[in-house]
Amino acid sequence: MPHSPDTLPYRPCVGVVLINAEGLIFTGNRKDSAVAAWQMPQGGIDDGEKPRKAALRELWEETGVTEDLVEFIAKTEDWLTYDLPPELLGKVWGGKYRGQKQKWFLFRYLGRDDQVTIDTDHPEFDRWQWSEADAMVANIVPFKRAVYEQVVAAFRPHLR
Repeated sequence: MPHSPDTLPYRPCVGVVLINAEGLIFTGNRKDSAVAAWQMPQGGIDDGEKPRKAALRELWEETGVTEDLVEFIAKTEDWLTYDLPPELLGKVWGGKYRGQKQKWFLFRYLGRDDQVTIDTDHPEFDRWQWSEADAMVANIVPFKRAVYEQVVAAFRPHLR
């Protein structure tokens, strides 16, 4: 018998807002989606891993950007949550989670565009771009939009 979504926990995750010198945000289009599905780098926290280390690991895994190419600026104080839509519930993450709770980190990118490599060992994105905050939020999948709005609000002074 499947669990009620209300009884399932949230998957602990991190998200990364990577901005360039102009305050534009890195967004990648998910490779596993049939329709455009833009998002910022994000992913799960491994057992025993600190959120900031997880953020740097996810950034590297998804973009090839290494820790020496970024400068830490800020993080969200609270965990931000979203619930999966009904059509994904029970289908992702082995059906163990109702959604994600995320700690978000803001990093300034110090490298060049040609140092971003989304063709990684396990690629998440098929293309990427630098986006203005409002355009990025407008293009995000609807079930993540409220979290992205909170993230942008938290980091707004640093964004274009």
